[in-house]
Amino acid sequence: MRARLSRLGLATRLAIVALHPFRAMHAQDATAPASVAAHAVAPFFVGEKLEYDIKFSALKVGTGSMEVREITDVRGVPSWHTIFGLSGKFLFYKLNDKYESWFDLATLSSRRYLQDIEEGNYKPKRRYEIFPERSVYSLNGEPEQPSVADPLDDGSFLYFARTIPLEVGKTYTLTRYFKTDGNPVRITVLRKDTVDVPAGRFTAFVLQPTFQSKGLFSEDGHAEVWITDDDRRMMVQMKSKLSIGSINLYLRSFNARK
Repeated sequence: MRARLSRLGLATRLAIVALHPFRAMHAQDATAPASVAAHAVAPFFVGEKLEYDIKFSALKVGTGSMEVREITDVRGVPSWHTIFGLSGKFLFYKLNDKYESWFDLATLSSRRYLQDIEEGNYKPKRRYEIFPERSVYSLNGEPEQPSVADPLDDGSFLYFARTIPLEVGKTYTLTRYFKTDGNPVRITVLRKDTVDVPAGRFTAFVLQPTFQSKGLFSEDGHAEVWITDDDRRMMVQMKSKLSIGSINLYLRSFNARK
């Protein structure tokens, strides 16, 4: 039972990695964009905050939020600082997770990533220092490990994906995850849909991500993510299917660009 509940926490926090981003993109006849979003055209902004309800099947078990906290300096490079938080309780299982990411203002390449996790008795704290210029990273000050060019961490995935074009029926192959064994990642744009969530009604692309690891978005799993078909490119809904039920996120509130 404890292992099953631990997977619930994993499933909810994986909402933020629903859209692994990429360096090289191949999508049937599509070609990769010449460059990623720069500060002036990013669909997100300092002060943006998206808040979610988390449900296990039909039962609300917690809340989540995604926030762009500030632009700050990381080893001499202007960087976005974002925070993704999840909190909730299911029976005797408590969830209280925080994920912080710092990534390059223009290229969105990851430079630092922190995990502060509390999922029942599982309470790891991890600090990744990521060096795009050398394609390496270090965990908690340990020896450096090989990474990839223009790396992206779990926290910067969705922000990068919000800057790319999406076309129904195409599958994108992504190779920018900072841990090499997590690549490649694939995103299939299944359809367009009109969806009602607590924050309102939205027209959205429905995406199905899969990547080379176990869990919610593995090749054997099934999850769908709704991203608005407008300039904001917000994640408004995520639905997953697990052997013990479904984990879903629904956008409850958001703020407009100032």
